[in-house]
This record gives sequence, structure tokens and C-alpha cells, in this order.
Amino acid sequence: MTTVPIYQADAFTSTLFGGNPAAVVPLEAWLPDEAMRAIALENNLSETAFLVPAGQARWELRWFTPAAEVPLCGHATLATALVLTECLGVNAATLTFATKYSGDLIVRRDGPFYEMRLPRRLFHPVAPDATVAAALGVEPTEYWAVPVPGDDVLMVVLPSEAHVRDLAPDLGAIKRLSWRSVLVTAKGEGSVDFVSRYFAPRFGIDEDPVTGSAHCSLAPLWMEKLGKAEFIARQLSARGGEIFCRVEEESVIVAGRGVLYMEGRIRLPSPAPSESRERA
Repeated sequence: MTTVPIYQADAFTSTLFGGNPAAVVPLEAWLPDEAMRAIALENNLSETAFLVPAGQARWELRWFTPAAEVPLCGHATLATALVLTECLGVNAATLTFATKYSGDLIVRRDGPFYEMRLPRRLFHPVAPDATVAAALGVEPTEYWAVPVPGDDVLMVVLPSEAHVRDLAPDLGAIKRLSWRSVLVTAKGEGSVDFVSRYFAPRFGIDEDPVTGSAHCSLAPLWMEKLGKAEFIARQLSARGGEIFCRVEEESVIVAGRGVLYMEGRIRLPSPAPSESRERA
């Protein structure tokens, strides 16, 4: 029986059972894709991160939902950095993750925070869509397309924070939309600059608790609206989470805290899948 380690951490929170849980599976070499998909399905979390060493303070990193591999995942990247530094004894000033679709991601630890340098995403306006409004149960004030390879996102602005908080969308209708995921946002109240929620039922995620990658487009959008580059954001899912963002020319710095929840071993079926298979 072959076993591999597994950890689970809550990202974008300082409180256990808050934020967004992610599984992290450190490997010596890649498992077959079908094995990683099976592990992610078994975990049944928004994302499971898999990583293999690729040099000094450098790893290759991939993320799987219960249904598919995704091109970028912020909260599971934060969880991976937490596991490396708090569980596996890595004490490098910066961690570099080489990814299949999003290039090199740099993570730096600053006290209790993990700062991730993620790619800034472009977006463009699209026409209002009655099917989207019907699926959400509210008419957005703005519609924006965020073209991402493998994950075309529709980003919509709602009239107020209360509209985002109280949203009760028809998830079946969202799943039937041409968009692979829907991101809703509004101006925040009090000390929060903006709020959001994220729905991706076609990825096997009805609602993601906290979505770091979504802030690669959210922060630039609110920079245009609010005329500043640094933000405190909150995702208003049931678990909730706090995200700190800073927009740069080609990147968005997405920062947050994390808490380790669990560690253990995965028992792989015999004969074990080959661990020498090259990355697809």
C-alpha cells in the first residue's frame, strides 16, 4: 500500500472553521491525472492543491476541484504556502510556484499574512442578460466579462452590499449559463471597500467560500471605481473571509491569513499509480 501526505487548512481567516478550506498534497513526483482527480473528488472541497519540488524554494503546483482542474486558485495557494512553512519546515523568504496556466506565482510571508503575487486579469463590458438576472433574482447594474482560459467568468455589479449578502441564486439556472462561473460584487460598507460572492456549479462548486483568484479582476475593477489601489475586501459566503488586495501594473497582491486544520495520509490503491509519469 502506497501512502502520500495530505493536509487541510482554512485560508483567508484567522479562525478555525472560517474562510475557505483547501487540501494540500505534497508529492515527490506527479501522480497520474486520474489519481489526482479522484483524490480531489474524495476530498469534496472547493480545491485540492498538488505540488512537486522544482528547485530551491520552488515547486510545480496544480489545483483540482471535485469536477475539474482549474487555471488558478488563490486560497489553495495560500494553504500550500502555509503547509510548507508551518508543517514542512521551509523557511525561505519567498516561495515560487510554477503553474500550468498562470505562470510563476510568488508568495511571501509577512508576519501572520501570506502575500500572493497573482496575475492581474483583464475584463470588458458585455450587454445586460435577462437570463443572468433571472438566475440571480436581481438585476445587476453592470456586466463584465473576464476571459480566462478554461474559466470564462461573468463579473456583475449589484446595487448594494445587502443585495450581495442576501442573494439566493438559482444554481441550476447558473449552471445552464454559457459562462463557467459567475462573480457578484458591490461597494462595501464601513471599513470594507468591496464585497463579493462566487458561484461555479459547473466546476462542482455551488458557492466558493472565499475566492482569492476572483480578486485578480475585482481589485482592478474597484480601483477604477474608487480611485485607489489598496483594498480590504470581504467575501460574504456563509463561512466568510477577509482579503487584502493591492493592484500593481501586471499583478494583484492578494493577502490573507490561514489556519491549519488537519494532517494525515492518503492510502492509494494497489498497485499504486506510477509516480514517475511526466506532467501533462
